[in-house]
Amino acid sequence: MTDTTLAWTGYDDLTRIRATRPEEIAHAAARRRRRELPKNGDRLMIIAADHPARGALGVRDRPMAMAGRRDLLDRLRTALDRPGVDGILASPDVLEDLLLLGALEGRLAFGSMNRGGLLGSVFELDDRFTGYDAATIDAMGLDGGKMLCRIDPGDPATVDTLESCAHAVSDLARRRLVAMVEPFWSARQPGGAVRNDLSPEACVRAVSVAQALGSTSAYTWLKIPAIPEMEQVMAATTLPALLLGGDPPDIDAAYADWSRALRLPGVRGLVVGRALLYPSDDDVAAAVDGAAALVREASR
Repeated sequence: MTDTTLAWTGYDDLTRIRATRPEEIAHAAARRRRRELPKNGDRLMIIAADHPARGALGVRDRPMAMAGRRDLLDRLRTALDRPGVDGILASPDVLEDLLLLGALEGRLAFGSMNRGGLLGSVFELDDRFTGYDAATIDAMGLDGGKMLCRIDPGDPATVDTLESCAHAVSDLARRRLVAMVEPFWSARQPGGAVRNDLSPEACVRAVSVAQALGSTSAYTWLKIPAIPEMEQVMAATTLPALLLGGDPPDIDAAYADWSRALRLPGVRGLVVGRALLYPSDDDVAAAVDGAAALVREASR
């Protein structure tokens, strides 16, 4: 079998391989050196990169920050190469590029499953499963699947999203793969934008619904925001939880929130994307190192 792992600057070869030998993606997945989820209580540091698949390209005041694929891959490879980074969460196209580039060796990899609720669309809350399914996650040797589960009691599309997420949780559990559920209590604003309610009551309500999805919760993890009342949110569940990063306007305040929440029972680490990949000073390595230090300190 030909080794198609590419050099750091081998982006031109990505298109060539995709056009002439697309089967090499499956070959790269099959020979990837995997790792196990920690069994000793250590926290995880996961980089998130599934935003572009939902049309969410902006970071703070840069509306097209994530539009350049080569730039994104550079940032991801820098992040994945930093000490303390355990893996990545991404859509199929991004994970496949990283597989061909040899950037996922010894890393955890989670596939993003529902990206159909495009940012700003009239159907944003209808989060169709347009990405990975459980069978492909298993076949590609990934460690689990992530699904966004926004719950708007005023939008009829919510029940379809709930049902689809429930099926995905069950399908992943049958394969003993992690189902990473990201729940929000949401509502469409008068101007049309969808807003997630981050009050403690809304977060508890969202967690309560999400943790009951599927035929078993044995392999379900939660992906939830770090809010000031995090103790109240974590008191609502016995499931493991990872803290999401979002696009915070104040990264120092976000670090403080993560540090405090990481010490709570049940919190198992961070899943952060834009905040670390596109810091205000563009020093990806320093931003990732800072977050990894918080995770490492909480694991002691």
